[in-house]
Amino acid sequence: MADAHVTTPMADDSNPAAVVDETKLLEYAVQELPADAVKGLITHEVCVRCIFRLFNIHEGIYALISPTTLYSIIKKPIEVEAVTTNSSQTSEVKSNICSICLGVMQFRYRDQRDVLVEKDHAADFATLVAESVKEKYDEIASFTLEVSLPTLITENESVILSYMKEKYASEVWFQEKFSFERIISVKDALKQSITHSLETLLGVKSSVSDFRIRLTYEHVDSTSAENRTGKNQCNKRIKSDNGFAKCTNETSQIMDLKKVGQPCHMTLTCSTAPVYIGGRYLKLSRNVSQTRWMIDDERKGEASVEELIGENILPMCKGEGYKFHAAGREDIDVRMLGSGRPFLIEVQNARHLPSEASVKEMEKKINSLESNLVRVKHLQILGSQGWSLMREGETEKQKQYAALVWISRSINDNDLEAVSSLKDLKVLQRTPIRVLHRRSPLDREKIIHWMKIEKIGGSSQYFLLHLCTQAGTYIKEFVHGDLGRTHPSIGSILGCRAEILQLDVTDVKMDILNE
Repeated sequence: MADAHVTTPMADDSNPAAVVDETKLLEYAVQELPADAVKGLITHEVCVRCIFRLFNIHEGIYALISPTTLYSIIKKPIEVEAVTTNSSQTSEVKSNICSICLGVMQFRYRDQRDVLVEKDHAADFATLVAESVKEKYDEIASFTLEVSLPTLITENESVILSYMKEKYASEVWFQEKFSFERIISVKDALKQSITHSLETLLGVKSSVSDFRIRLTYEHVDSTSAENRTGKNQCNKRIKSDNGFAKCTNETSQIMDLKKVGQPCHMTLTCSTAPVYIGGRYLKLSRNVSQTRWMIDDERKGEASVEELIGENILPMCKGEGYKFHAAGREDIDVRMLGSGRPFLIEVQNARHLPSEASVKEMEKKINSLESNLVRVKHLQILGSQGWSLMREGETEKQKQYAALVWISRSINDNDLEAVSSLKDLKVLQRTPIRVLHRRSPLDREKIIHWMKIEKIGGSSQYFLLHLCTQAGTYIKEFVHGDLGRTHPSIGSILGCRAEILQLDVTDVKMDILNE
């Protein structure tokens, strides 16, 4: 699991003299290491960088030095110990895949094409990471480095530490200097090793950022230690004081160590916080749905607002995908006119943040589409707070409509007065029959703030009903009554049958995206 960003001062890897000085410091630190313990760790194929890490030499020095130099440094105390004890055997230093870090701190891994990649230094590995980032992203302001590792690394390290405690607990150096609590994890060691170089190469600082560089390491042999326990000679397991599992038999205990012949597979991914571009849209057609509408692989309507806007904004941001959000919705056969409906396009993993000028150009492009099905206004880049404001305002908004209505008798002046005199009329609506298949059967009380009737010349039974309502009111049902499920209705108010023929939304009253 990835964790929080870690920053630690490091030596300047661009300065060869600094590296030489750090090498001398490392040689001095190695002289203090117990030769027998170092030799034992090498025997169990623990890499030199992990040996330094286990002994709390974790300033990042070792990441700047080549493996050849590191091995030559760490061999010295082993050779001295061999001479002192008249031993004819010295541990042969190998460069196998580390049994703890699985190649992570050796900067070895297999890429997405399953090609083996090997880098000598942290700076070389950081260069590879930085080049990959630059290929995909034109500009970034800062970055957060995230690392995800297989659990096998933690399990193998626990086995090694338990082995060390079992074997060296009585040694003075172990009692006085060795500390489990101060051991830096492989994850944090890798971050510390490459963060400074990444800052230099990318020209930005590492911090808590919307732009995330994630290194995901996976290993095909990551079978948990628990599943391997029964396959060795250790039949009794107890828990040590420091929480690491150990066996009553040292030989069988170290057999819990899962040795591997191949390094991890590493995947580098970059992601950014979503870019929000908002505005208001007008829908000029009665055959356009708000979002893409498919039933049994058949499209309903000739297009959607979501696609007409989103498919034009996405290339401008060089994003990987988008989501469409709107303050409410209208039916496919209802036009959205007047001030327009507030909407947001959430562009995912955008590699380019457009300028205000380019957003205005995009507005012109959408409004000049030959289909002339949708138009946008007040298009602008918003922060994430735009989403919150839209959600908060949605429940409070009022909406205005114009409905073409037919009634079963001729309309008269008394009807006009009866309708226009009603203010803040409370209406009880049961879930409409037409949406019962997808909505819960509930009773909802809504408010009709005002209404007025506009006569249509040459017709006595047709008129335009203008009304302002609370958000969420079912207008079609308010006109015809929905077989008594909505009361009162225009039909019950006028005392006759009423049918709605066409409906337009003429205003969505919300204090956002108005200019």
